[in-house]
Amino acid sequence: MKLLDRDGVRADTFSRATPGDRDLHDRPIVPLESLETQLSSREKRHVGVEVSNVASVEQLAPHFDDLALIAIVFPAYSDGRGFTLARRLRNAGFRGVLRAVGPLIADQFAHALACGFDEIEAPDAIAERQPYEQWRRAGASISLPYQQGYSRANSIFEQRRLARRGECNA
Repeated sequence: MKLLDRDGVRADTFSRATPGDRDLHDRPIVPLESLETQLSSREKRHVGVEVSNVASVEQLAPHFDDLALIAIVFPAYSDGRGFTLARRLRNAGFRGVLRAVGPLIADQFAHALACGFDEIEAPDAIAERQPYEQWRRAGASISLPYQQGYSRANSIFEQRRLARRGECNA
């Protein structure tokens, strides 16, 4: 798996843990079912959790301050529920790292970033077929998004509204 973010391909500082794994690394990503146990037995803010794209924000919200990362699994590139979950997590106040895990494609990079994802863990087959330069170009292809994002000041609708009121130079 390749880990992609705005700046390129990078090394993963987290490692996957399985239920019952006794030899956990410094920064494990644990399944949701193991989260309570791991948070009670480890130094907080060094734990990541992997959830399905149908996990509820209510399950995760009590742990926001204790989690360094939430990894949302996409079963297929055509299943967009992970984008909705990412946006809901950001709106609910999660400020840690959000990672999309699964077979996303480069054309979805800009949307993933706009929804609040910080990085994408892409399968090797996709990363080989679509090198990072393709992801970078796709991520930069949308300069004015329709959605209010987390990394951009204003959406195109907000800029239009401000321009009509004479509050910005659009």
